[in-house]
Amino acid sequence: MRSLDRTWSAPPHGTGGVRRAGIVAGDSPRPRCRCAGLAAEIQRELVFAVPLPAEPAAPARVVVLVSGSGTNLQALLDAVAERGPGYGAAVVAVGADRGGIEGLRRAERAGLPTFVCRLKEHATREEWDRALADAVAEHRPDLVVSAGFMKIVGAGFLARFAGRVVNTHPALLPSFPGAHAVRDALDHGVRVTGCTVHFVDAGVDSGPIIAQRAVPVEDADDEAALHERIKDVERELLVEVVGRLARDGYSIEGRKVFIP
Repeated sequence: MRSLDRTWSAPPHGTGGVRRAGIVAGDSPRPRCRCAGLAAEIQRELVFAVPLPAEPAAPARVVVLVSGSGTNLQALLDAVAERGPGYGAAVVAVGADRGGIEGLRRAERAGLPTFVCRLKEHATREEWDRALADAVAEHRPDLVVSAGFMKIVGAGFLARFAGRVVNTHPALLPSFPGAHAVRDALDHGVRVTGCTVHFVDAGVDSGPIIAQRAVPVEDADDEAALHERIKDVERELLVEVVGRLARDGYSIEGRKVFIP
């Protein structure tokens, strides 16, 4: 650890706040800090330590954000149902940026609370970002999983859930960031691509990498076929990563993620 104002620590699972040098992010809708500056500091020189659960019997609380069919969400729900407390995490709520999607219906069938935060219903993106953060914070998450969530969260959101927002990406970052990763990989002629699970920072697909898995590119692949194979691997990797983070704790030092 470099110094107090560069060191982050999280409370035990379920307390809903991340404390940094006297600033509480997560249990107040308006953290006592300049969010943009804080997000930049997170991106530049983050040191974040999450301890092992104080009560191993209590699963880590996970809020999942979706924008579409929710297949990654379903993989997490299946893991929780099949492995029980041994998985280490439980999905406690599902949020979306639009209504009427299969991801929300999956959550409702599982008996989970849901919420929708539409960008068009807010005057500015900053107001939407704050509203989304408020909705997520109501469920006191230990982890927030962006599972096919097609909106970029802002500095305010990241300040409140620093070091706790997990995203998946269908490429081996830092190669091919952005919304067209599979197409870009094919156009570039790579022979191997894959998926990445990473923490979210202020950039686009630029946060600290947690885990990656390779997927070979076949000569007959088009974008749809390759993407389907990547999705299969992506779901497996996300389930593995969320469980490990929840059970074992983790630390982020600069761009490196360590799981004991």
